[in-house]
Amino acid sequence: MWRFNSFRSLAGAVSLLLAPICPAPAQEQVDVALVLAVDVSRSMSPEELQIQRLGYATAIASPDVVQAIQYGARGRIALMMFEWANESHAREIVGWSIIESAADAKAFADKVLADSTYGQRRTSISGAIWHASALLAEAPYEADRKVIDISGDGPNNQGAPVTQARDRAIEAGLVINGLPLMTRGGMGFQFHIPDLDVYYRRCVIGGPASFVIPVNDWAQFPEAVRRKLILEIGGLTPEEPRVIRAQFKTEDPYDCLVGEKIWRRMREQYFWDQ
Repeated sequence: MWRFNSFRSLAGAVSLLLAPICPAPAQEQVDVALVLAVDVSRSMSPEELQIQRLGYATAIASPDVVQAIQYGARGRIALMMFEWANESHAREIVGWSIIESAADAKAFADKVLADSTYGQRRTSISGAIWHASALLAEAPYEADRKVIDISGDGPNNQGAPVTQARDRAIEAGLVINGLPLMTRGGMGFQFHIPDLDVYYRRCVIGGPASFVIPVNDWAQFPEAVRRKLILEIGGLTPEEPRVIRAQFKTEDPYDCLVGEKIWRRMREQYFWDQ
């Protein structure tokens, strides 16, 4: 019996060795895997949310963005978009899509426009970064670069500290670029800070050639998104005067918990003191 079992085990081992090797399916190669993380917190008005959605669609389908994609080594990118607010709200608008032609870009933009935006409470930039990082980790593509493109009109005021999420993303080899919306409107104006562009540069963005493009007026939004996408797709180091690059020199300390402190102060004023 021992000899029979040994022979059977040996035969099984040999058959495994002789069996054809079936490698895992190769992942599709792209120049960049890009996540568009779009703020829909209630600090923006419904009109502003609609302008934002239209601006993204217009920029994605623009000939300049399509041309930037086609100039890449592989001539294709992977793109997806989700909306975020509090740390438990991340809603996919368009799933992972390969963009390599004007038709692909228009199809993506059409899906953006076909959906509707609903504002949500609170602002968790850290939650958005965690979610985007997970999406990039699970993306079925082999990308030269993995980028999170995050927009927002206020500082983090809920969830983990934003610097914690940012640092984890950078450690994972991701790049985070920012589109701070330095506009005024919506119900949460009291959470706005005058130096949101500095906050994004000091607390949110990071990684090689990361940058911030501030939007001071909604009329600037479509053009800002277009320029931002071109830079991200091309992996370019921004040199434009309105594009603020990440800096690694020694600077005075900056309070990256300013949003959490504003929220705490508002709660004390409107709830705890009553």
